[in-house]
Amino acid sequence: MNDKGPADTGGRWALAEYADGSARVCPLDARGEPAGPVEAAPDAVAAVRARPGVGRWVWRSTAAVYPRLLAAGLRVARCYDVEAAEALLLGHEGGHGLPRSLSAAFARRRRLPVPPDVPAAVPDAAQPSLFDAAPVPLPAGADALAALTEVYAGQVARTELAAHPARMRLLLAAESAGTLVAAEMGRAGVPWREDIHRRLLEELLGERYPGGQPPRRLAELADEVSRAFGEGVRVRPDLPADVIRAFSRAGIRLSSTRAWELREVDHPAVAPLLEYKRLYRIWTAHGWAWLRSWVREGRFRTEYVPGGTLTGRWTTNGGGALQIPRVVRRAVVADPGWRLVVADAGQLEPRVLAAISRDPGLMAAAGGAGDLYTALARRGFPGDRAAAKLALLGAVYGQTSGDGLRHLADLRRRFPVAVACVDEAARAGEEGRSVRTWLGRTSPAEPDAAPGAAARARGRFARNFVVQGSAAEWALLMLASLRAMLTGFRAELVFFQHDEVIVHCPRAEADSVAEAARTAADAAGRLTFGPTPVRFPCATSVVDSYAEAK
Repeated sequence: MNDKGPADTGGRWALAEYADGSARVCPLDARGEPAGPVEAAPDAVAAVRARPGVGRWVWRSTAAVYPRLLAAGLRVARCYDVEAAEALLLGHEGGHGLPRSLSAAFARRRRLPVPPDVPAAVPDAAQPSLFDAAPVPLPAGADALAALTEVYAGQVARTELAAHPARMRLLLAAESAGTLVAAEMGRAGVPWREDIHRRLLEELLGERYPGGQPPRRLAELADEVSRAFGEGVRVRPDLPADVIRAFSRAGIRLSSTRAWELREVDHPAVAPLLEYKRLYRIWTAHGWAWLRSWVREGRFRTEYVPGGTLTGRWTTNGGGALQIPRVVRRAVVADPGWRLVVADAGQLEPRVLAAISRDPGLMAAAGGAGDLYTALARRGFPGDRAAAKLALLGAVYGQTSGDGLRHLADLRRRFPVAVACVDEAARAGEEGRSVRTWLGRTSPAEPDAAPGAAARARGRFARNFVVQGSAAEWALLMLASLRAMLTGFRAELVFFQHDEVIVHCPRAEADSVAEAARTAADAAGRLTFGPTPVRFPCATSVVDSYAEAK
């Protein structure tokens, strides 16, 4: 199998690894049952290299197998990640939080004691992990390939019992495709210029002081904050309790030191305090220590975790990859002769609401590639574009007061099916019931949930879950489609966050990659939601630096 990806000419093959590093494989039939003899290989790399025509590999975990294949120069077109699928199926069946490992799934089938999962890594930890977690061992005497095929066949059967089997099959395929993309992006890394990063840190923060002390600019701002409260007063701007006490002594009550609350205050300490908070975040999250820990040989690499949140959005283990400040993006620069293609799906969640609700009016408004909120205003929504935006986002996120509530009432009259879709989800959440995304990802149920403020919070979560989770499914299928379209290119997917993708490619491929991203966005809309008038436009920028993207 070459690094350009194979043709999907074969069927499914199971691949299991053993404690001694060897591997065994066998073909599978449509029910997931073994359909041929078991074959041995020295290791997983040899097993995959010997079978370039396999259409889909079925294995325990992409994160456990695929990085070694990539290191050997092998790429696979498709896979089925049994442990990722187990988590989704358990959630759909009301088993949220149950162990998801192959060993746990096998034990459940055999009615054996179920081993706990290995503790998950902390998302966006400050330091890289030093060791990969070992897999949970199978029960004594169990054969790895036999356990894998038994669990997989059981998952195939369970999928047919889902509320919408075809959608669940698509969700499992999309989640597994996402695990391939995540591993490939982790290996490729984001192009990162250390020299530019160091210069911008010096511009923003000034000289570093020894012993881990805050750099010069932060020290100056801390002094300015303290002086604003009077001579002899010393305030630590990085300690919220210290700041709140200082304002209290000045006769100003604060409930927090959040930026939006500080901006409402008329006091000379506010401006330097807000600037301190902004620069402090850069220093602690993307400062010199971050640069030493995460950037090697011109690349920032992190471990992406598909489905790391309940809604299916990704997280990362280390480096804060999903929260790169705009100013730091100046360091994300394409290699000489290469470009960055930044693809951004605008207004994704409101368009997803139109698709999942099937509201005729909202689908019509979302049927163009232009600004959705302007389209709503032009279709007679009371007020201007800002009012339309406030109403639609209020429906998705659960705005319960102020102008948002009034505009939501207008939205409910004009687009009743769309608002009913999220209102019904909110009621289910308030009552402790599960809700599902379009393809079938399921939220946890809370059957003994208490009413009151906690119930309202559950309702807001459920309202957003059905939309944000369905948007995450669109994003998975967009990534999978784009990855397939880039077969044969030198281009590499290097970054993804929610609704934005970055591809690093030779300059000569840039226009074709941009077109592929737009095509993949359209294809993902059709594949995820079926035939609807809703469009999912994807804006693309071809740039040298991420900071230049529109």
